[in-house]
Amino acid sequence: PRTADGKVHLNAPTRKAIDGKPDLSGFYMPGQAVRYLLDLASDYKPEDIPLQPWAAALYKERIENNGKDHPGVRCLPSGIPEKLNIPDGLKVVQTPDLIVFLYESRTIYRQVFLDGRPLPKNPQPTWMGYSVGHWEGDTLVVETIGQNGKTWLDMKGLPRTEELKVTERYSRPNIGRVNIDVTIHDPKAYTKPWNVKLSWRLVPDTDLIESICEENSKDLPHMVGK
Repeated sequence: PRTADGKVHLNAPTRKAIDGKPDLSGFYMPGQAVRYLLDLASDYKPEDIPLQPWAAALYKERIENNGKDHPGVRCLPSGIPEKLNIPDGLKVVQTPDLIVFLYESRTIYRQVFLDGRPLPKNPQPTWMGYSVGHWEGDTLVVETIGQNGKTWLDMKGLPRTEELKVTERYSRPNIGRVNIDVTIHDPKAYTKPWNVKLSWRLVPDTDLIESICEENSKDLPHMVGK
């Protein structure tokens, strides 16, 4: 939908997909630039982040080292939920049985199966994990397990383990915005589940470009810590 001057009407009602569900398709950027990429728990007081003692010590160490060991320094992929906050943009492709997230950063993809299959019982760990989803009214609920534990939750250094389960709840109140309610459940790293509210903004009339981190990367020599 467009306004009289030809611009995309970002406040227009969300369109429906072929199966009658809200159409989440589009090219998006994080709603708050790099806020939650730098610090996923920026809405929390430091003492309120429910870290296990070992995880709190590791988090402190990473902060003191200026995040010099972040996987991205070596062009390794981000995991979920960090990948939701990368400000390079992503494209959502939606079908009734499958949603695909195409991330410009690292030129990597993620599949969310909507065909009724369960989460795998004993998944081989991967960088992006395994995701299945279902609709609750107009909200898409995505559950992800099986990430390899080698990523961080954010650039500040929030830890995670292979036990991490991420639940994302996607809603699209209008054409221009997607809201994402994320629950982190990792009993090895956190004493209880915790939530963060993210958002994406639609970037109309554009598309993905190739982004190969390994090509001419200059990060590593500069990540020296303290």
